[in-house]
Amino acid sequence: MKLYEKLADDLERSIRQGVYRRGEKLPSIRQTSLQHRVSITTVLRAYILLESRGLIVSRPQSGYFVSDAADDEQAHIPELRPSRPVPISSPVDVSRLVLSTLRSIGVDEAVPLGSPYPDPRPFPFDKLNRYAYEAGRGKAIWGVTDALPPGNARLIRQIARRYLENGMRVDPNEIVVTVGATEAINLCLQAVAKPGDVIAVESPTFYAMLHAIERLGMHAIEVATHPEHGIDVEALGEIIASQPIAACMIMPNFQNPLGFMMPDANKRALMALLTQRDIPVIENGVYNELYFGEAHPTTLKSLDTKGLVLHCASFSKSLTVAYRVGWALPGRYRDQVEKLKFLNTLTTATIPQIAIAEFLERDGYEHHLRRVRRHYAQQANLMRAIVSRFFPEGTRISRPVGGYVLWIELPETVDALRLYKLALEQGITIGPGQMFSIFENSYRNFIRLNYSSAWTDEIEQAVITVGKLAGELQRG
Repeated sequence: MKLYEKLADDLERSIRQGVYRRGEKLPSIRQTSLQHRVSITTVLRAYILLESRGLIVSRPQSGYFVSDAADDEQAHIPELRPSRPVPISSPVDVSRLVLSTLRSIGVDEAVPLGSPYPDPRPFPFDKLNRYAYEAGRGKAIWGVTDALPPGNARLIRQIARRYLENGMRVDPNEIVVTVGATEAINLCLQAVAKPGDVIAVESPTFYAMLHAIERLGMHAIEVATHPEHGIDVEALGEIIASQPIAACMIMPNFQNPLGFMMPDANKRALMALLTQRDIPVIENGVYNELYFGEAHPTTLKSLDTKGLVLHCASFSKSLTVAYRVGWALPGRYRDQVEKLKFLNTLTTATIPQIAIAEFLERDGYEHHLRRVRRHYAQQANLMRAIVSRFFPEGTRISRPVGGYVLWIELPETVDALRLYKLALEQGITIGPGQMFSIFENSYRNFIRLNYSSAWTDEIEQAVITVGKLAGELQRG
C-alpha cells in the first residue's frame, strides 16, 4: 500500500468513527502534512482519493469538508449523456488515424495516456517467461502439428475451467485458440458475413472492431449507446426492421471506451431480439476479468440458446500483453471459425500457450486478478477526480465499472485532434474521439485516457496539463 493510500484509509476511518463529522472542515493540506509527517503531495493525493470515494468535497478558497452526502460519490462529477448517432451504414476508414496515434505512444517515452494497452508492470512476466523457457527445453523441436487448430489441449482445458469457476459451463470442444482476441474477432466476422454486408456496432465503439469490418470490405452502422446501460436495444430493433443486418459486434462488459457493464435485463432483451431475428452477435469479452464489483459479469454467451453468440476473449488485458493468446467460442459457427483459422494463419505459437497453461495450473491467477482489479478501481477514482478538478467547465466524464479507460466529453469548442497534437508536443499521448466512430466528426470533442499505470507525479501532471490545454482551446 502506498503512503497516500494509507493516509486516505486512516482519514476515512476517522470520518467513519465520527472524529470528523459531516460538514466539518478537515485540517489544511499543510497542517495534515505536518501532523502525519508526510509530503504535501502525499496529502493532496490522499484528499483526492477521499474525494473520489465521496467522503469529502473541495470548496474553492475554503479547503476540504466532510461530505454532506457521503454516499453520493458522483455528485461533483458531471456524467456523460447518451449518444444519438444517425443510423447510416458506411464503409470504414479509421485505421490511419489509429496507427498514427499508436505510433506516437512510443515517441520519446511519451506519457501513454492514449495507449489502448494495460500497463504491463503488474503482470507476472518472470513466471511466464520461466515457464516458456522450460517448455522450450522440454521438447527440442516443436512441429507444426503441435500448434494446429483448435490449440493446445492443456490451455483449452484451463480456459474451460476458468469459465466454470465464473459460473458458465462451456464445452472445451467449442474453443478455438487464436493469436489474441483481434484474430478471434476477425475470424468470427468472416464466418458470419461477407464483403458488402452491414454490421451493427455500438457508438462509440472500440476501433479494433471497426478495423475488422474495414479489412473485410463490410459496412458498419452505429447504434445509439447509453454510457451506463449499453446499446439501445429498441434503436437496434428499428434498424434491423429497416435494413438487412448481417451481424452485430458488441462489447457488453466494460466497453472500450465507455467502461459500462450492460445490465442483465438489457442483455436478455438484446438476446431475445437477435434470437427472434436469427442474427449472430460477436461478443468481445476481453475486459470481462477486470470488473470492479464483487462478482464476474454475465455474458451474452451464457444467455444464448441457438448458438448465435461468437464469444471472443484473450489473456492480453489480464495476464500478458506480449504473448498474444486469445480464443473464440463460436457457437454454431465453430467449424467454420476453425477452418478459417487454419486458412488464415495456420497455427498459434505453442510455447506461449503452454506457458499460460502452466501459470493457470500452478499459480494464483485469481489472486493476481484481484490485485489488478483493486489497482484499476483506485486509479479510475483518482483519474476521475483529477479530470473533474482540472479540466474546463462543461466537461463530462464516464463512470467505468471495469477495465482501465476513461471516456471524456469536452466542451463543444474543443477539437480532440487539435488537443491530441498539442499534448503530443508536451510529451503526452491521448486517444482522440474520432478513432471510435466511422464518422469523422461524431466524437470530435471527446478523448479517451488510460489509467492503468501506477499513479505518479508524471502521470498526475500529464493529466493536469491535458486539462489546461483543453481549457486554452475552449477559450480560443
